[in-house]
Amino acid sequence: MDYDIADISLAAEGEKRIEWAARRMPVLGLIRERFEKERPLEGLTIAATMHVTTETATLMRALQAGGASVSLCASNPLSTQNDVAAALAASGMSVYAIRGESSDTFYEHINAILDTNPDLVFDDGADTTTVLHKERAGQEVLGGLEETTTGVIRLRAMANEGVLRFPVVAVNDSHTKHLFDNKHGTGQSALDGIIRATNILLAGKTIVVVGYGDCGSGIALRAAGMGADVVVVEVDPIRALSAAMEGYRVLTAQDAASQGDIFITVTGNIHVLRGEHFSKMKDGAIIANAGHFDVELDLVSLAAMAEGEQREIRPNLEEYLMPDGSKILVVAQGRLVNLGAAEGHPADVMDMSFADQALAAEWLAQNGADMEPDVYVLPEALDREVARLKLDSMGAGLEQLTEEQINYLASWQEGT
Repeated sequence: MDYDIADISLAAEGEKRIEWAARRMPVLGLIRERFEKERPLEGLTIAATMHVTTETATLMRALQAGGASVSLCASNPLSTQNDVAAALAASGMSVYAIRGESSDTFYEHINAILDTNPDLVFDDGADTTTVLHKERAGQEVLGGLEETTTGVIRLRAMANEGVLRFPVVAVNDSHTKHLFDNKHGTGQSALDGIIRATNILLAGKTIVVVGYGDCGSGIALRAAGMGADVVVVEVDPIRALSAAMEGYRVLTAQDAASQGDIFITVTGNIHVLRGEHFSKMKDGAIIANAGHFDVELDLVSLAAMAEGEQREIRPNLEEYLMPDGSKILVVAQGRLVNLGAAEGHPADVMDMSFADQALAAEWLAQNGADMEPDVYVLPEALDREVARLKLDSMGAGLEQLTEEQINYLASWQEGT
């Protein structure tokens, strides 16, 4: 067996948790059943850099059912569930993931899965794709898949500069991914991570959400639903206006800094909360990051401002003592809070995201050789099929157009 994990003895516990997640992922389950019969990925090698969770394990096994040889490493040092990694390793999959691994180990693991000479690369944050372009320029890849907003931003920058070497499907941009995973998954799981780390009551608190994309709007929605006063910080005027018309106060980060009890960044950008903001925060302010990378919080500046070493006051909660005696609390070291301090998105919503991933892999396997290096979106027909299957699994009814309605929509001759 080829793996680097924390503890293989955790495998049995991991298997039980994977089984539970698979029960909540009926769409991916249907795709796996078809894959077992048709074997559309036969002979392909897949290298995946993803959050090593129960839901990811379910996807990896669906890809194996389709005929692929799969290796997996972590896409974030704090997102690995060690028992899941053990279960996958025990079943024979090549897994390189240890919760809390160092930066050096993180990149060693990425290179380990790339040593398999993959045909397809699954990425969360584009780190593996970046390594391929910077350090492995001669390594050929049929295509890639990217699931995060942050990663898609990086990939589009590569495509715009003309350096992207192979086609990549921006799975994140599928409607059945970003409209549900980003909004409802992040909205629930980010708050779940903060609550687990702090056991704080959200009702009556002022929660500052920095960034109002799909993820930020989901966090704001859930926070308001739990009784919080929500403030939104945004640089885009359209998104800021949307937040204002949905009932939230819209302030600059500087103005919000002194008002917030809890701050949650979800922008995909660097240092959106920094020294000038930390200096204005009230005693006991809690800051967390729900974006993919840990750069959204300028923790280097916070550490320089604080007195002495920070201390872990609760699991996944570090306290910084400021010169005036106040304290600022950081959740999950500023890393992705829903996975650093909780279990990530519920399987029910990851069902659609990973169904998109599986179908995107099949589509790339069939078409990648004829595609130019660029960033692509999953075909709409596949996106809609995932939505239809999810509705069926929920027992929801989908209205059908009558022939009269179809003809009316296709005609320009009928008016007032």
